[in-house]
Amino acid sequence: MKREIITTADGSKTIYIPAWDEQYHSKHGAIQEARHVFLKTGLQHFIDTHPKQKEISILEMGFGTGLNALLTFLKTKEDLLSINYTGIEAFPVSLEEARAMEYAHQLDEKEAEYIYETIHLCDWEREIEISNTFKLTKRKEQFEEIQDVASYDLVFFDAFGPRVQPSLWTEEIFSKMYTALKPGGILTTYCAQGAARRAMQAVRFTVERLPGPPGKREMLRASKSL
Repeated sequence: MKREIITTADGSKTIYIPAWDEQYHSKHGAIQEARHVFLKTGLQHFIDTHPKQKEISILEMGFGTGLNALLTFLKTKEDLLSINYTGIEAFPVSLEEARAMEYAHQLDEKEAEYIYETIHLCDWEREIEISNTFKLTKRKEQFEEIQDVASYDLVFFDAFGPRVQPSLWTEEIFSKMYTALKPGGILTTYCAQGAARRAMQAVRFTVERLPGPPGKREMLRASKSL
């Protein structure tokens, strides 16, 4: 499908799919959405509730532009964390599209451009050591193919919305997420749809409604019991 580069409300860019009238990140701000939903409400929450844990495994469902991976890498430096990051993506963006995002220019980090380029240049289906505190594995898979068991502390669930891909927001998919998480793990997503919340609850997640990023009233965070 045709993909276009657009600028969101906070000045950062994302990819827009005209046929679906859908974009990879919020039109209200790509970077601020990622920071709120995945860094603050996901990773920072896990750090706050597991203060002694310095090695964290993350599964991103919908690797997309690599923005969440880049922001996570930058946070590892800030908090002296060790991150094992796995990104699932069935239809990877091109290197040209990734470069067009220009995220590094909006982030006050001298390493951001180099790291973002490295994230997109590294091989798929292999664990790559981006730094001594950040390991990345990119996997070309459909969500339905996930078979991981008790492997992750966090799931960043960043699929296209239920309006355009309802099959990704079902009990079947969330059961796979529940299985992939370690006991006490959490899943965070920008979506607050009632059907998605009920699907999470049906597979035993405990689900919270939380304030959403700018432009969105609510989001969801789901927890797996210990």
